[in-house]
Amino acid sequence: MMLGITIALGAAAPVSLAAPDLEAIKSQVLKQHDQALKRLQDWIALPSIAAQNLNYPAGAELMAKMLKDAGFQRAEIVPTDGQPGVFATLDAGAPKTVGLYFMYDVKQFDPKEWSSPPLAGKLVDKPGLGRAIVGRGAVNQKGPESAFLAALHAFKNSGQKLPVNLVLIAEGEEEIGSPHIGQIVHKAEVEAALAKTVGVFMPSAMQGVDGTVTVSLGAKGIIECELTASGEKWGRGPAKDIHSSLKAMVDSPAWHLVHALDSLVSADGNNITIENYPQPPPLSEAQRKMIDQASKRQSEAERKKILGVRHWIDDLPWEKAQERLESQPTVNIEGLVAGYTGPGGKTILPHQAVAKLDLRLVPGMKAADALAALKAHLAKQGFGDIEVNMTGGYDPTTTSADAPLIQAQLKILKSEGIDPLLWPWNAGSYPGYVFTGEPLKLASGHFGLGHGSGAHAPDEYYLIDSTNQKVQGYDGATMSFVEYLNALAK
Repeated sequence: MMLGITIALGAAAPVSLAAPDLEAIKSQVLKQHDQALKRLQDWIALPSIAAQNLNYPAGAELMAKMLKDAGFQRAEIVPTDGQPGVFATLDAGAPKTVGLYFMYDVKQFDPKEWSSPPLAGKLVDKPGLGRAIVGRGAVNQKGPESAFLAALHAFKNSGQKLPVNLVLIAEGEEEIGSPHIGQIVHKAEVEAALAKTVGVFMPSAMQGVDGTVTVSLGAKGIIECELTASGEKWGRGPAKDIHSSLKAMVDSPAWHLVHALDSLVSADGNNITIENYPQPPPLSEAQRKMIDQASKRQSEAERKKILGVRHWIDDLPWEKAQERLESQPTVNIEGLVAGYTGPGGKTILPHQAVAKLDLRLVPGMKAADALAALKAHLAKQGFGDIEVNMTGGYDPTTTSADAPLIQAQLKILKSEGIDPLLWPWNAGSYPGYVFTGEPLKLASGHFGLGHGSGAHAPDEYYLIDSTNQKVQGYDGATMSFVEYLNALAK
């Protein structure tokens, strides 16, 4: 078990009224620790991977079952043109209703790159932190989401009434850019249920290794797309792979794609040169102040160590690098595939080449505008034959720091002696736009104490038993959700 649960609950209400119920919940959290951990391990053992069409509809079915087990009266699988989602409601008879966003899918993985089997959910020692569960989806997002479900079990098993009603949306395509989430959220009954909420949050692990908590007020948008150059579509180059000696008289679709990619960015690859590309609005003074204050408290050396990098772009100083992270859109090559990629060489001239790109969008930009500019640019530069297939993506999202959803977080954290960092938006992406945009226009964010790392990477982990008094383990994370629901109720 973790080294004590330090979360003090119910500070906004008289202790004489809140303490007995909350003590019962805390006792239940400790009692059910092993059962909750087993639930998480079983979930990790069933990876739903949209890119590989793996474990569907099994992943959605397990998600719905776990929600019903946790107390949701309704948990229905919602078909889409892609992988199914889940719509669930829990009516506690409370005056207020809170929205939740879950994802049940995970990224691909190569077991050979892991020091612990990615589906085993084993507990391993993390020096300076404690014991952590290692597995694909451990922190992104099954660990935090399972801790939230553990909080609901603790309410139910201790006989305590949930202080808010819940409306939950779960999707199985977050890791491919949420191409069909609108088909879930904008169903009439789902949209009507969400409209009654005070906002929507996603359970997360917000603590760094030093216990620091960052409250982000949004996220960048994203376009995931594939650019394909082929001899057949181009009308030049081979229609099938041919001997490489023929390059002396036959054009190469692979080089054609490379030149197209080169036209998208500056020579160093760091500035977008797509014609008429939507421009990001400048950071506000308030946002610059957030970045300045956060940069003074965050360790540049530790960040570089974690990322395995030695320099920021243009050798920028720490604060300016952070400003660039927040203020700039990106064009990134995720992968390049052409011809033979196995052991040794194979002297061929490939007939096709594919580039997988992701384009991050700063709040104020629109995915549709960016995609249109990309296609128009390629056509004007002589690359109109290159196919552009957007496989997923969405607009950026922002929420005001004054929103009750965010203010409740700040109040809880400060009451526990945690001075959180405010951050304009995550450099990564999640589909919060479906909640913050038309027609719902709700607040949306993330919340949850606890720590984890390695999302999308080998040896992804989520802290279970903490030896660091500044960082919460699994039970502390569970209790943070108990406190958050209580705060939102008030």
